[in-house]
Amino acid sequence: MQLRILVFYGSYRSDRKGIRLARYICEELRSRGDAPELIDAKAVGLPILDRMYKEYPPGDAPARMEALAASIRQADAFVFVVGEYNWGVQPGLKNLTDHFLEEWFWRPAGIVSYSAGRTGGVRAAVAWRSTLSEMGMLVVSSTPAIGPVEEALDDYSQATRELGRSLGLALSKFLEDLAWWAEAGKAQRARRAPPY
Repeated sequence: MQLRILVFYGSYRSDRKGIRLARYICEELRSRGDAPELIDAKAVGLPILDRMYKEYPPGDAPARMEALAASIRQADAFVFVVGEYNWGVQPGLKNLTDHFLEEWFWRPAGIVSYSAGRTGGVRAAVAWRSTLSEMGMLVVSSTPAIGPVEEALDDYSQATRELGRSLGLALSKFLEDLAWWAEAGKAQRARRAPPY
């Protein structure tokens, strides 16, 4: 079963290394026969949250917000590629997610964290877990952490050295976990409408 999976990335820095990981995940999903779409918060460029998507009258939301809402609603699952800023979440990605709410409901989400150091962004992953759950997503238990990301992936998002091979093994389990929940959710939504 082909799954439509949105891969979210949120760094706004000029020298972004985590984008390698987001692209790598998209390629891994394609190789499994899925249909990934990379959602780069910087490229989408939503303003600092003033009004959520649902607070606009129908048809009045900015075009990029409307398009993203449609993509979120059509997705079977989400992957959040998260970096760690001062033990917390990236503000660009948090801002993007906060523009939506009901659009996220009843789908699984996975978190893959990264950093320039050895901790692999795990503190951000912990923070994202409760946030995504509160927003109506089921967060899968597998949570790969990659660090240093520059030593795992080159400029072309190709796995390098031992760390890159370890990344491939960790992602394989993670993507199986996510696919299982995405397929279960897709089947259940086809059988019965969500309760709200």
